[in-house]
Amino acid sequence: MAKFIVIGERISVTAPSINKAFAERDPEPILTRAKQQLDAGATYLDVNIGPAEKDGVDVMKWAVQLLQGEFDNVPLALDTANMAAIEAGISVYNRAKGKPIVNSADAAGRIGYIDLAGANDAICIALCNGEGIAKDNDERMTYLQTLLERGMMAGMEAEDIWFDPLFLVTKGMQDKQMDILEFIKMISDSGLNSTGGLSNNSNGMPKHIRPIMDSAMVAMAMMQGMTSAIVNPNDLRLMETIKSCDVIKNNTLYADSYLEL
Repeated sequence: MAKFIVIGERISVTAPSINKAFAERDPEPILTRAKQQLDAGATYLDVNIGPAEKDGVDVMKWAVQLLQGEFDNVPLALDTANMAAIEAGISVYNRAKGKPIVNSADAAGRIGYIDLAGANDAICIALCNGEGIAKDNDERMTYLQTLLERGMMAGMEAEDIWFDPLFLVTKGMQDKQMDILEFIKMISDSGLNSTGGLSNNSNGMPKHIRPIMDSAMVAMAMMQGMTSAIVNPNDLRLMETIKSCDVIKNNTLYADSYLEL
């Protein structure tokens, strides 16, 4: 079994300090957050530059070279609605520690991201939705099959398409949570990889509850066979849960110091 892959979510334009750093090409805030996440156990770093319609190509190239230059070719997920910016990031990307991740395709307007990943020998996160959120697991599976077939046509290996069931907000969609977990098992039973923005399930909850809910969700998702998640690695409770589940699932060898590894 392979160790659970943690994709750190904290280098994102949704944080005002990071948005400003991208705009001004200020490395300090970005490198600080990168180091915090890597020290906490992140495998990949997500680099979310937002829509980046004007200078996305330059920003993504700058960010990729900055992070890989500083952190020994750390593997990255390139996250933007600007496809040219993703291609630009891949053009300067060093694969020594892993392929780049394209974040993300769906079965509707963003299906071309699968083609982009295939053309550039990259991993692709594939959202199991179309124009809107799938109403049930049958619809999710239809989207998954559409994306899988498209990836195969683009020359991808099935293992390089990481399917995202789309975590839903528990506060307001509580009755949908078991559907998501069941779908993760369907992905796993098909021999495919899965990932997703896990913290979406705790959106809108009080700050002190979110780490508790996220930790419970990641444990249940890992039990269903989830192979990766996009999370905040600086959430200590969450990372302790992931590391403990990896031991219980026999993905990593137990040692008394396993939480420090």
